[in-house]
Amino acid sequence: MKVFQQNSKPLVVVVDGQGGGMGSTIIAKLRPAFGEKITILALGTNALATHNMLKAGAHAGASGENAILSNVPRADFILGPIGIIIANAMIGELTPAMAEAISSCRAQKLLLPVTTCNVEVLGVRRDAPLPGLIEEMIARLQQFLNS
Repeated sequence: MKVFQQNSKPLVVVVDGQGGGMGSTIIAKLRPAFGEKITILALGTNALATHNMLKAGAHAGASGENAILSNVPRADFILGPIGIIIANAMIGELTPAMAEAISSCRAQKLLLPVTTCNVEVLGVRRDAPLPGLIEEMIARLQQFLNS
């Protein structure tokens, strides 16, 4: 696992847009699960999303296309909805450059299969509640960090 942090803690980047509700929920679950073993960076497509993710407990945050383009190459893990790798997702907030930067970086990506951007991932339960999916995401991250 590549680690860019000077303090040797894995950098977990959470990307979200609109109001940052999903990213905030992810971060609220990361903090008790990992404590200070990881560094959480909130990257929002807009300032409101970043603000709400910071309130949820991210260590730092930044907003907009340049923040995403500049920071995702440093990530060890990227968490968020599947729309973060789809150009023009989130009602157009996620630019093609953002989607390319996220999808092409070397970080391990753990993405939630929400279907709000006209993409349906077959083989994934559609009736699975979001809190359960986030718990599964946290457990999977734990597996990666323990390996």
